[in-house]
Amino acid sequence: MLYYLGEIISNSTDFGPGRLLTQHSILIALALYTGFLLVRYGLPAFYKFLPHDRGREFTKDAELAKGKPTGAGVFWISAFVILSLIFVPLDWLKTSILVLTWLMMLTGYLDDNSISSWGEYKKAVLDLAISVIAALLVAIYLKNQNFTEGFQTILQEDGTSRITAVMHEPDGLIHLWIPFIKNTVAVAPWLFVIIATIILWVSVNTTNCTDGVDGLSGTLVLVALLTTGIIFYFILGHYDIATYLLVPQFKDGAKWAVMIFTLAGVLMGYLWHNAFPSHVLMGDAGSRALGFFIGICVLVSGNPFMLLATSSIMLIDGGLGLLKVFLKRFLHISIFKTIRFPLHDHMKVDHGWSPTQVLIKFLILQLLITVAVVGIMFKLR
Repeated sequence: MLYYLGEIISNSTDFGPGRLLTQHSILIALALYTGFLLVRYGLPAFYKFLPHDRGREFTKDAELAKGKPTGAGVFWISAFVILSLIFVPLDWLKTSILVLTWLMMLTGYLDDNSISSWGEYKKAVLDLAISVIAALLVAIYLKNQNFTEGFQTILQEDGTSRITAVMHEPDGLIHLWIPFIKNTVAVAPWLFVIIATIILWVSVNTTNCTDGVDGLSGTLVLVALLTTGIIFYFILGHYDIATYLLVPQFKDGAKWAVMIFTLAGVLMGYLWHNAFPSHVLMGDAGSRALGFFIGICVLVSGNPFMLLATSSIMLIDGGLGLLKVFLKRFLHISIFKTIRFPLHDHMKVDHGWSPTQVLIKFLILQLLITVAVVGIMFKLR
């Protein structure tokens, strides 16, 4: 809204400051701070309207969470959607993703508010349905984009050389950029939809499984949001930098960065209250929506391996547990017999880590992995 208002003001009047509203850096700052302040000061007023945690079976220190307000994601995910309508330059895909993110939150909140849990299979089917719809929408969006087929070095008149991107019109395929390969890789839309659905489903459920220690899931997702926001704004959204690093430029990168930092702002406001010892829990309403949005950012970036930079620890913490249950339940194969999952429970029970130790050490590991993976993705091409 503000972006288009700024365009109208700058085009129809001589009011110079109106142009500030069309600057993505200004919109990022406004959205980030507004989101933080809104949730930081507004969330406590909604505690009385939230359901209360019922405790979790087989979870270490579950009684400590029992009775706390939960499902807080319904407040700050809704705030994220409203603020995005104000600050983010929206198109049909971003608008669709906002709707789907809110629906993913709603399914989690209804489960949080239900007297009896919905059960694994019901939630898995809902996750799958929303993931398939999102994968189809992203596939349509990406296959209609101009793509970078490769790069070439041009010798200039002054004797210096510069790298330029070789651009082509949409060809009905989806072009991804992956580590160790200089040029983009074309995949059929149907194959991309399958890959995208898996990434989204895994991201939703691993993020959900990680939400068992005060501040852990939110902090790891915050790292993921800041990482993707910086990559979208400073690298993928910048032609010269993207071309220098031999990656395709994403023209809407800065616009996506505004939406990413909007979510980062409201998440910071929530973490203010969720820091150990927490006063409120995000519940499935928050964790499922966060996992879904991170998965969307990975897909829109055009590099599925970005998930390793954003979510490696969540994949290890919750994903290995999902794999263990799947193999045991459906294939009768037992793995990791001596390790309990989510892994943060194993570290608390078997190694005596406190919740704060779990948070700090998992955060350190994620930062180390993020730096390494980002370096590999952008330099080894």
